[in-house]
Amino acid sequence: MDSPHRAPAAEPPDAMRARVQASFARQQMMVTLGVELTSVEPGEVQLSLPYDQRFTQQHGFLHAGAVAAALDTACGYAAFSLMPPDAAVLTASYTINLLAPASGQRFAVTGQVIRSGRTLTVCRAEASADGAPAPFAVMQAT
Repeated sequence: MDSPHRAPAAEPPDAMRARVQASFARQQMMVTLGVELTSVEPGEVQLSLPYDQRFTQQHGFLHAGAVAAALDTACGYAAFSLMPPDAAVLTASYTINLLAPASGQRFAVTGQVIRSGRTLTVCRAEASADGAPAPFAVMQAT
């Protein structure tokens, strides 16, 4: 018999990845932006976003709204990867710092869980362009 104080059995990694991929595939905003899910590990998700002129601002840089959407999604799926299979994740708040113009041909976005709590999970995400080591944007999300 299970003790009420024992943590639930961990979800197998392949089942977690399939659950995250299936949910991500239903995100029409990510489909519209051309964002791809490139890596899913417990507590960490990596996305890839190609440059598309339709999502730029007046100077030709990727629009901050598109950047924020990708960062938010990376945080959300990093959190979701640690949740039970029947859980749902919604963003409660986030802060974004745009450190440089989003200039490049391919953007990498990584979301990582900082702390996973019973009801709130805090994540950090960063976006970089064309393999650059320094991010052009960072986000902290709950």
